[in-house]
Amino acid sequence: MKLLMFGLFAACALPAMAQDSTESSADDFWNMETPKTPIPPVTDADRAAAFPPLAHDHAHASEWQSKVLMERLEFWDAEPGTGLAWEGKAWVGSDINRLWLRTAGERVAGDTEAADVELLYGRAVSAWWDAVLGVRHDIKPGPSQDFLAVGLIGLAPYKFEVEATAYLGQGGQHGLRLGAEYETLLSSRWMLQPSLEAEFYGQSDPQRGLGEGLNSLEAGLRLRYEISRKFAPYVGWSYVRHFGESAEWRRLAGEPVRENQLVLGFRAWF
Repeated sequence: MKLLMFGLFAACALPAMAQDSTESSADDFWNMETPKTPIPPVTDADRAAAFPPLAHDHAHASEWQSKVLMERLEFWDAEPGTGLAWEGKAWVGSDINRLWLRTAGERVAGDTEAADVELLYGRAVSAWWDAVLGVRHDIKPGPSQDFLAVGLIGLAPYKFEVEATAYLGQGGQHGLRLGAEYETLLSSRWMLQPSLEAEFYGQSDPQRGLGEGLNSLEAGLRLRYEISRKFAPYVGWSYVRHFGESAEWRRLAGEPVRENQLVLGFRAWF
């Protein structure tokens, strides 16, 4: 009988205790959320302290910019004497319209074996590509010659820097130059740069040693150390191979068809 009376008492008391507990928890929650001291309203003095006046007025950067890049200036030891090669470019303009100047060449034992300069107008056709149109002047090899140039400069997928330029020259001569390079960051200052360049011509030109079809292929691998972001010496390897009629004419002239060289140089820009 006592057990029965205890069970009835517990059944009646538990719901009331649970309700009191729930009401107490709710009261505690609202008491925690309500600050004891009200937050004062924001004043003009508070706004002035949060947003002080600037020392200088905001201004956009100039639309016109420029850059000069000596991509490579390198030396090597050749059989006739010291070899020197260069490749550089410069541009001035905006993100949309630019004027380009490009030059490349090679000297061996004090004699210029190849040299050309290009003046191009470039216009952005996408976020990563510029279309270029202009002229190219070949100083060497052989007699000088002029070309009309049209091409693309840009960044291909996987960050390959690409230059593809087609040329139409005097006497119906036409050619194509394709170049690509890639930069691998080994550390914050060490950079490994493989490169590849090929030249094609549409017809033979014995005076300049240019054969029809694939004329030459150049591959390189250069390891540079950036003393500063604007100056970096490097050591590298360069391999050049001539093909077809170009190779035959070089054999007849006693010149090598394959050139395998260890090079030392530097890269700089400003």
